[in-house]
Amino acid sequence: MRKQIVAGNWKMNNDLAMTESLITELKKLVKTSNADMMIAPAFTNLWHAFEALRHSDIEVVAQNMHFAENGAYTGEISAGMLKSVGIQTVILGHSERRAYFNETDDLLAQKVNAALKNNMRVIFCFGEELADRKSNNHETVVENQIKKALFHLNSDAFNSLILAYEPVWAIGTGETASPEQAQDMHAFIRKTLANKYGQNLANSVSILYGGSVKPNNAREIFSKPDVDGGLIGGAALKAEDFMAIVNAF
Repeated sequence: MRKQIVAGNWKMNNDLAMTESLITELKKLVKTSNADMMIAPAFTNLWHAFEALRHSDIEVVAQNMHFAENGAYTGEISAGMLKSVGIQTVILGHSERRAYFNETDDLLAQKVNAALKNNMRVIFCFGEELADRKSNNHETVVENQIKKALFHLNSDAFNSLILAYEPVWAIGTGETASPEQAQDMHAFIRKTLANKYGQNLANSVSILYGGSVKPNNAREIFSKPDVDGGLIGGAALKAEDFMAIVNAF
């Protein structure tokens, strides 16, 4: 059975004091849940977050990593560095990394390889822009992103992969993605996996939705058969909102 997952991506928010405060609030609110819970603080706060949540049901994950083990890559963080502070899961391919830092599918394939080589789990993100959706090219764009970054992998690698579909056109644009649109794309993603690796593998992979999930729409979105949870942005910065989304399951 696929895992249900709610992962909070804190992005470039919260200094150490704010991180500790938010974690304290989360710990007060957390209850036994049907969903796995994850948070992704800034690199500077990963160790403190990991220590604070070591014995809780909330996993601390990283927002990004470099593909190299070490070397002259000023400002970058390797898989080994993440693992040395307790981190076992990393987000790769987020739409903001693609847009603002020019991360390509080929580069992301290298990052995925490095994470898997270091026995890490990957939350792999992908999704189309507004122009792609309006030109009805969205399925082709998503299919190509998945194929170029992941389809060199053997089937066993997908035991360590979580997929996260981000309709970039529905994030901060004024456009709105319906739960039905989310389901349609998630079903297409699962079909794409099935065509390459078979239906059993496709049915086993968790696919998260990353299109502005809020407490007031989470239940309807998560009720769709191919939506296994959410990659949460802004709502993850408020403990009550995040836990309300978790409890939508």
